[in-house]
Amino acid sequence: MLTVDQREQIRRAYFIEGKSNRQSARESRHDRKTVRKALRDAGPPRYTLKAPRSRPVLGPYLAVIDRWLEEDQQRPPKQRHTARRIHELLVSEFDFQGGESTVRQYVREKRPRPEVMIPLEHGPSEAQVDWGEAHVYLDDRPTKVQLFCFRLCFASACATPSGPSPWPSGGRARKLSSPAMWAPSKSWAAFPGGSPTTT
Repeated sequence: MLTVDQREQIRRAYFIEGKSNRQSARESRHDRKTVRKALRDAGPPRYTLKAPRSRPVLGPYLAVIDRWLEEDQQRPPKQRHTARRIHELLVSEFDFQGGESTVRQYVREKRPRPEVMIPLEHGPSEAQVDWGEAHVYLDDRPTKVQLFCFRLCFASACATPSGPSPWPSGGRARKLSSPAMWAPSKSWAAFPGGSPTTT
């Protein structure tokens, strides 16, 4: 197996020094297949299973555990089998000799994991407001301008007027509202405290 240094030497010889695979293999005293693998992947070698590991102790009981876990999908969450309860049932009903940790590991692998997602939803009358700075060219001169960023979240519409005016004063966050029909009923504004930060 190649070390990280050997892999780096092979890649340097090929990509920087322009040596061929055959020459790199001859100088590094490695097979050309090994050299090709080092050129394909710069990272450390990863171990991959060619076949799933055998489970000599748990194997005869996998069908029973799978059936219990499948039935659990139709039950309320409080009535589902825990890994400990599955182990207790296997010991009492099937004379299982394995440990609880073996059952716990298999149940963790087989039990479907809930998809964790935080939905980012906004109502049709909500907006976000922020201020920032940008360096632009006005009349062929570099100029620092202040940005006012207004975004209607529901419609993903954005408006960013800019100008050389100074930063507005105020607290760190305040709500804005407007009686105009197009204006949102809620908007969030972040005011910088002290000196403005570049965004």
